Amino acid sequence: MCSIVRMTLPPRLLRWFFWLSVCAAVACAQPALKPNIIFILADDLGYGELGCYGQTLIQTPHLDRLAAEGMRFTQFYAGNTVCAPSRSVLMTGQHMGHTRVRGNAGGRNLEAQSLRTGDVTVARVLQQAGYATGLVGKWGLGEIGSEGEPRKQGFDYFFGFLNQTHAHNHFPGFLWRNGERVLLPNVVTPVGETEGAGYATKRVVYADDLCADDSRAFIARHQDRPFFLFVSLVTPHANNERSRVLGDGNEVPDYGDYAGQPWKDAVKGHAAMISRLDRDVGRLLAQLQELKLDERTMVCFSSDNGPHREGGPDYSPEFFTASGPLRGIKRSLTDGGIRVPFLARWPGKIKAGAVSDHVGYFGDLMATWAELGGGQPPAKLDSISLGPTLFGRGRQAKHEYLYWEFYEQGVSQAVLLDGHWKALRLLKPDAPINLFDLASDLAEKPDVAAQNPGLVARAAEIMRAAHVDNEHWKMPVAKP
Repeated sequence: MCSIVRMTLPPRLLRWFFWLSVCAAVACAQPALKPNIIFILADDLGYGELGCYGQTLIQTPHLDRLAAEGMRFTQFYAGNTVCAPSRSVLMTGQHMGHTRVRGNAGGRNLEAQSLRTGDVTVARVLQQAGYATGLVGKWGLGEIGSEGEPRKQGFDYFFGFLNQTHAHNHFPGFLWRNGERVLLPNVVTPVGETEGAGYATKRVVYADDLCADDSRAFIARHQDRPFFLFVSLVTPHANNERSRVLGDGNEVPDYGDYAGQPWKDAVKGHAAMISRLDRDVGRLLAQLQELKLDERTMVCFSSDNGPHREGGPDYSPEFFTASGPLRGIKRSLTDGGIRVPFLARWPGKIKAGAVSDHVGYFGDLMATWAELGGGQPPAKLDSISLGPTLFGRGRQAKHEYLYWEFYEQGVSQAVLLDGHWKALRLLKPDAPINLFDLASDLAEKPDVAAQNPGLVARAAEIMRAAHVDNEHWKMPVAKP
């Protein structure tokens, strides 16, 4: 005969079990935290300047690790071939025919290089979705007190350079933290009319070192809530003013592992800037691991346009094959000026070691990050989420075309049709359209326009329709 033994727990222990079960139920009912999003942007880094994209002379082990632990895109494009409009496309999710800022206006007309109150940035979309939003580094889309100033465009926090010409100087006399000027111990010789532009005669602190430290401080402060952090580094952009006066604009505190190389100093400096950037990426990834944020943080990396040749007469991007197999550099609308590295890593969500040939561009990051963060993007975007490619779920939508404009020495236009037909119209609205097939011709050399009149006509119509004038950026009328 079996007997049942009944246990009577003390009231105190019963209360403990009751509250334990309540806490467990509440924890199960809590929605999962939204993922953190970190976007690291290099300045003037070419498609071929990372080891994971074929570079053999410059050491980039941490970015190579980012690629190995995530996804590497082989046909991803910047918003433009120079910085301000490229960043405008990134922020607004609109291509060059629609976005606010279409060129580097500089001191000639700062208003033309500033976002306005009516613009909706991806930072604003994520901010409204509950994210803490931070920008560290170079902005270039609005000065202090203007409508384009970062804190008026969706960023809770800003530290770095507001003005892109000021950002040429890697050893500046000051930086901005929110609306306050942060004085630095560097002694600067001014060059030109832009405040802060020039070169340091007493070099104490390097701007990107400060920005890298500040980025990690932002992560530490916001580790307990979802955050969006835009790390907009200045390297490996040259100090153009120093190049003009002293002949070497590839400023860096030391040449590091390249000090013993039999190269010109400007060449050593360029390589050292990229390896220094790579080191800072490694430190950020290590911090995510230490704070146990790895598995809820997507880290993306790219460059704002193709490689420069502004480091002085002793530096040429050809030394490092900076554009890889592509033709052209910064200020070109051939792929060497606009096709850029793009890496995305999120352990457990993005397959490690994946390589994608999906054709995307900066504008797609608005839809991608808004979807990821549960934000509501504005209507009428030129943006398609990369989610299906990144996470292997669902069917990836594709662009019928990508479109660019470039406003220097005239107005040039480029269209990428169906992912591989590249159409170029250079300097004039009535110039002939050249056509290249990237599927068989990455260097864009044989012009196949004459053999493909239908594609040329299609590109011409897109060039006409994709551009919408704004008050500062208008398309010249073709002469009859």
